[in-house]
Amino acid sequence: MALARIHALRLWRPISAVACESRCFSSGEWGSGVGKGGGTGGTIRDAGGAFGKMEAAHEEQYFRRLQQEQLKNLKKHHDEEIEAHEREINRHKEAISRLYKRRKEIEKHDD
Repeated sequence: MALARIHALRLWRPISAVACESRCFSSGEWGSGVGKGGGTGGTIRDAGGAFGKMEAAHEEQYFRRLQQEQLKNLKKHHDEEIEAHEREINRHKEAISRLYKRRKEIEKHDD
């Protein structure tokens, strides 16, 4: 159970980091060049212009896809964990009913 929580946290951390990246560049347009709010992402982005904007768009698209993949994996993990807990619940319910049945048999013999 603890390992599942740790695994889920590992999946979640990069998502929050990516979300911060998209909010952190509030001044200027991505790919608009150094000193204009979109630079220092690589030489193409530093130059600015159409190629810098295109590179910034590709980078943003990559991180969106990565985030979608991570969310899909996290949802799958949660679904698997829910199914495991439901199986445990059913196993416990069966054990409870078996114990009630044994108790009734014992009470019959006591009477």
